[in-house]
Amino acid sequence: MKLLIALYFFILATIQLGLLLGIYHYHRSQGELRPNRYWMSSLMINIAALLIFASGILVIQDLQKPEFNFTIANSLFYIAAVFQLLFCKSLIGPVSKRLQYGFALSAIIFVPTFEYLRIDGSYEIRTIFMCVIAVIFFSWQIAILRQQRGLELSRQLMYLQYATAAELLFALGRLGVLASTGFTISRVEQIPQLLILLTIGQLVINTLSYIALGGYWTEKVVLANAKSQTENDEIKALLAERESLISQLLKANKTVATGALSASIAHELNQPLGATSLNIQFLQKKLSEGGLSFDQNQEILAALLSDNQRASNIIRSLRSIFSDGKVGAEQTEFGELIESVLKITQPEIASKNIQIVLRLAPSTWANINRAEIQQVLLNLMNNATQALADSSTMPRILQIECSGVTGGVEILIIDNGPGVPADMQPHLFELLTSSKKRSGMGLGLWLCQHIVTRHGGHLRFQDAPSGGAQFTIFLPSIQG
Repeated sequence: MKLLIALYFFILATIQLGLLLGIYHYHRSQGELRPNRYWMSSLMINIAALLIFASGILVIQDLQKPEFNFTIANSLFYIAAVFQLLFCKSLIGPVSKRLQYGFALSAIIFVPTFEYLRIDGSYEIRTIFMCVIAVIFFSWQIAILRQQRGLELSRQLMYLQYATAAELLFALGRLGVLASTGFTISRVEQIPQLLILLTIGQLVINTLSYIALGGYWTEKVVLANAKSQTENDEIKALLAERESLISQLLKANKTVATGALSASIAHELNQPLGATSLNIQFLQKKLSEGGLSFDQNQEILAALLSDNQRASNIIRSLRSIFSDGKVGAEQTEFGELIESVLKITQPEIASKNIQIVLRLAPSTWANINRAEIQQVLLNLMNNATQALADSSTMPRILQIECSGVTGGVEILIIDNGPGVPADMQPHLFELLTSSKKRSGMGLGLWLCQHIVTRHGGHLRFQDAPSGGAQFTIFLPSIQG
């Protein structure tokens, strides 16, 4: 009989130990959501109690005077029940220090109390004592779980509540059996089989309670992972939306820049087209009169070809700047790049009586997206031109400097216009913020900074030493 009862305890301890190891390894694979320290502590202590109790049964001689290890085992059972109750209490709110200290004091009192019952009490008294404590704890735990289930729909908490209710019934059943027993139990063989069955049943249900607790934590892990995946999907969607917005702003900014330079473009194209028109008229006149010599024919055709090439070059330059297609990064010489942008802005600059001062270091190279950096330079030059057009300062000077610096290339665009108001400077690169009085969507400088930052560089503003505005672009020589 003793061996069989001890075997039951060892089997339950082994099952709970397997549960503990499984939870431990699963916890190590997760890392984000830790198991609650109360129920993990309860499970570990309960395993120790089962092992000590089973070992004690194997060597016990007199149930009326058991060994001290029964005090240790029952004290551990009590502490395990306390931790399980504290776990349930933590579900509805933080466990107060007062409650923690109260249970700690009760555990300290329990040890000498049970030791007194072990020495001077009977088996029946000790069993009734443990059953009464179990009834109190189980009733309290059920009340807490009922309250929590009203706030949280969890199948595992429902299983835990039902298991606790079953433990309560088994504990009451043990009390009933002891109350109906009419003799003193002094040996293991004298314990009524129904009492043994109810005790083992209570411990089996207790094991199911720990399984429900493990399931509850796993349920939390699954929900947390699902929430994390949902948040990751939302972040990806936001990033995709951001890239789409940036792409649209790039197009919008190119459209704005195109409109701002339309007069300059028309003026630039009118020159070769006007010359072509005059040469064609002259050619038609000579052909009708029949007085066109070979030399005149060659001269007119050469002029037409030259004018056509000029118009083609202008269109090609504009296409490289305002094209919707993405241009891959390439090694670019900045002197030539700046000159290509000046071909577009030169007519507008000249019409505003603006002097251009160039200080370009020779052979300054970097690996960049040519079209995007052209757009940055075009925006900054166009901003400087508009600022100088509204300025009464004479002479109006637009200064462009380019030089190699440590790790990359530095470009300065400086004007001696009215500058940027002090209250606008902190918000200069913010989206939809414009310092232009008459027009401006607030895209240009924000987009310039975005492009330069994407290249691994930076765009800075400061007041020019001689008055006006100074924008400094730094681009690394090699992109990461």
